[in-house]
Amino acid sequence: MKRIAAYATAVLLGAFAAVPAHAQKKVTFGHQQVFDLAPVLLAQDKGFFAKHGIEVALKPIPLNSQNPAALEAGEVDIAMPTASVLLQAVNGGLDIVAVSGYTETVKDDSNFGIVVRPESNIKTPADFVGKKVGVPGLNAFLHVMFREWLTMKGVDWKKVEYVETQFPQMEGILKSGSVDAVVAIQPFMSRIIGTKTGELMSNFIRDMPAGMSITVFASKKAWADKNQDAIKAYRAGFDEGSAYAHANPDEARAIVAKFLKLPPPAVAAVSIPKFDSKLRDSNLAPWVSIMKSQGMIRGDVNLKNVIVP
Repeated sequence: MKRIAAYATAVLLGAFAAVPAHAQKKVTFGHQQVFDLAPVLLAQDKGFFAKHGIEVALKPIPLNSQNPAALEAGEVDIAMPTASVLLQAVNGGLDIVAVSGYTETVKDDSNFGIVVRPESNIKTPADFVGKKVGVPGLNAFLHVMFREWLTMKGVDWKKVEYVETQFPQMEGILKSGSVDAVVAIQPFMSRIIGTKTGELMSNFIRDMPAGMSITVFASKKAWADKNQDAIKAYRAGFDEGSAYAHANPDEARAIVAKFLKLPPPAVAAVSIPKFDSKLRDSNLAPWVSIMKSQGMIRGDVNLKNVIVP
């Protein structure tokens, strides 16, 4: 009997030892194939998310405009819509909220640009009239910003045709002549320029106000209400990943290059973006004004209801 009792005790102790002290909350993150993934990849690789009690699984979403649908369908818990996609979804009645800041515009930006096909003869903003321009998601950040940039330059953006295309396909669609220009992001922009498929016309984001949200982390409101601890953990892990990326830019570039299956030289020219989990009304307010002027949203948008504290 003593031997049986000792065996049972050993089995019980072994079972307790096999149970982790803190079970990891699983969070599925929907993403696009962009350099901005650096803090998330580093937070995974360095154990920052795990330290805060969450396990983040990555799920690709081809186009930014598809983020709200992926959230609504329950395919992902958190996604990375651009500010314009988020606000249009909210204005359209979807119960989606921003749970964290992500990236913001800066005045010395070199990661976004308008790249034109050499044969297109596009030299000035006015030359875009009647041309086809590839954008990574209709009504997403770069599409809306490009239209605002044309407006600032005195050009009617409605006289330009827009073609939705994923970043990895931009070089091919430009080379084929299917479009005359693309609104691109690093590292894809450098690759297009490096192969002489296209020429940089403008780092047009430099003409925009600094501090505007580019992308945010968003979720369904019901999920956010039930997972406040997971949201705080996600922000904390992301902030640590962001700090690590800025302190170790070469390592940040290397981990993104590996994830995106790009040669290291392709990301060498990428500047580390401004990452910030803090999200304020002032980051989104300019978008409301721009989107109203473009007829993308109606009425007022109460940003207090959009941003999770």
